[in-house]
This record gives sequence, C-alpha cells and structure tokens, in this order.
Amino acid sequence: MKRARRLFRARSAKEGLPPGTLVHIGEASQHAVAITRFSFSEQELREERECDLAALTPEQAGSRVTWIDVEGVHEVETIRSLGESYSLHPLVLEDIVSTVQRPKVEDYDDYLFLVARMLLPQEGRDFSVEQVSMVLGRGWLFTFQEGFRGDVFESVRERLRSGKGRIRAQGADYLAYALLDTMVDRYFTVLEQFGERLVLLEEEVSLHPHPRLLVQLNELKKEAIFLRKTIWPLREVLSFLQRDDTELINETTRIYLRDVHDHAIQAIETVETYRDLLSGMQDLYLSSIANRTNEIMRFLTVIGTIFIPLTFIVGLYGMNFKYMPELEWHWGYFGVLLLMAVIALGMVEYFRRRRWL
Repeated sequence: MKRARRLFRARSAKEGLPPGTLVHIGEASQHAVAITRFSFSEQELREERECDLAALTPEQAGSRVTWIDVEGVHEVETIRSLGESYSLHPLVLEDIVSTVQRPKVEDYDDYLFLVARMLLPQEGRDFSVEQVSMVLGRGWLFTFQEGFRGDVFESVRERLRSGKGRIRAQGADYLAYALLDTMVDRYFTVLEQFGERLVLLEEEVSLHPHPRLLVQLNELKKEAIFLRKTIWPLREVLSFLQRDDTELINETTRIYLRDVHDHAIQAIETVETYRDLLSGMQDLYLSSIANRTNEIMRFLTVIGTIFIPLTFIVGLYGMNFKYMPELEWHWGYFGVLLLMAVIALGMVEYFRRRRWL
C-alpha cells in the first residue's frame, strides 16, 4: 500500500480552485518544517538552523551566496511567507506544495524554478522518493524537500563546511549543479540494487517457475515504469540548463551540467535495459511454465501408452465367454501377469532408448 500511495497521489483536493491556490498534495511529514541557511563565500561559511522567516530576504545575501534548505512543504503558510520574501510567483509556490510534479524547469527571468526527484535506497532492497524543488536566483538558492527519511545532500554540506573543492568559490548556479549531480549519482545506487533483484529473480524464474514469481515480476515492472517516469524528464531539465541563454548560469557551470546530463542519460539507458530484461523474464516465465507442462504431459502420455496393452489384456480376459481355453490353464493367471510385466518393461526400455523418459 505504501508503494501504491507513492505511485498515485490524489490531486482531487485542488479541484475547482483557482490557479495559484496553495494546497498541499502528498504525504504530510510528522515533523515541523525545518529551515537551514548556509551563507558562504570563499573565505568563510555561516550556517544557521531554524532561521527566522523575517530574516530570509534577498538583501541578506549581498556578495555572498545563500542556500536556504527547507525540509517539509506541508505547512502552507510557511511556504507562502518564504515566497513573499523572495517575490516568488504564486504558481511556483503552488507547484512546491504539490508533490506530484514531473521533473521540469521554468524560467521566470529573475530566477529559475526546477523540480527533480530524489531517490534514497532503503533496507530490504527498496527505495523511497521525494520531490525536490529548487529556485535559483542571483546569489541565492532555495531547495524545498518533502521532509521524509533524510536526503542525499549531506556530502554537499560537508564540502561547504570543509571548504574543499571549488564549491565555495563559485556561485549559486554551481551549488545547484552540485545538488543535481548528487541526486543523479544516487540514482545509480538505487539502480544497482534494482539490478541485483532482477538477477536473483531471473535465476528463480529459470530454475523454479512459480506463480508467486509472476507477482514479484509485475511489481518490478511497476517500479521500472516509476523509475523511468522519475529519471527520463530530468534529461530535458539538464538540456535546458545547458542551452538556455539565462544569465543565472555561468558558462563554466554549463560544462559541469553537461557531465550530469551524460550521467542522467546513462541512468535512463539502464532503466530501459531493465525494462527489456523484465519483458524477457516474463516471456521466460511463460516458456518455463509451458516447458514444465509439456514435461508433465509427456510423462503422463508415456504412462498411458504403457497401460494401453495392459488394459487390452485385462479387458480381453475379463469377457464373460464360457469357452476360453486359457481360463482352464493351471498357470494361466501367473502367465498373464508375467506377460504384462514383460510388455511394460519392454516399453519402458524402448522409451528410454528414444529419450522419451
């Protein structure tokens, strides 16, 4: 049921409402909205948690880069206040609190709005998914998460804290690239686990076909479709970021985005390969079941063929005629049994030589 809720989230709550109405769609986090702000330059970093909403204004950034990470979008008024502070369009806020968006990018001149999907591997070879919305402006970046099960951005935070690499020497566009790159890299972890499940299932289907395996196969096909819907549109987002003429992304950052785009294509090709394997496994399952049925039918046919002459002999001497010479023989009963045994064993040996048994 949890997987079904993840694949299909109701949108009926917005029926009849005007555009720009903020209605949260999705699973509400059990925790309050958590806000973390990173304000950094190449020389220093300032990190704040549970920031005051009134202090979150673009003027606070100055020449520094500001990253505001919001975990939890179920508190609509909080999202509205943040949007008003940065003059975000009502349709952007509407998409942020509606966690059923497909990956996309929209240009609002002063800022870019991006939507992506974050995959997190879980125990039991499963994975969770969250919608991540990004708003990229001049010198600042907003990230909005649903607020479940942590995230994949801790490595980026550690790079900011330690000052390693070039992340603190670049702008907000490079920070957005680093977050997208981290999400795409985590896709491969999920895909590797998914591939291991496919290999194990393929062995079971080949050696021990069973109806329960067909149920698992159908579940994996649904997950493969979901992975495709999650990863495929991201290619369009990254292509747009590479080729768009917006001044919010530097030319040096576009080179790195090109690398992320290549990784996304690899992930998409991996998903397509898995989908082909699943289709082939379904055919393999049906073939295995058909072969097993044929083996059973062949065995039953051989057994029936062996009993045909035996049934004939039994039926012959079961007729109620008075004058049947063999009925008076002293060893007639044992002779008929011996004849039936010789016929049965002879047919078995014949079938073995023809490799029918």
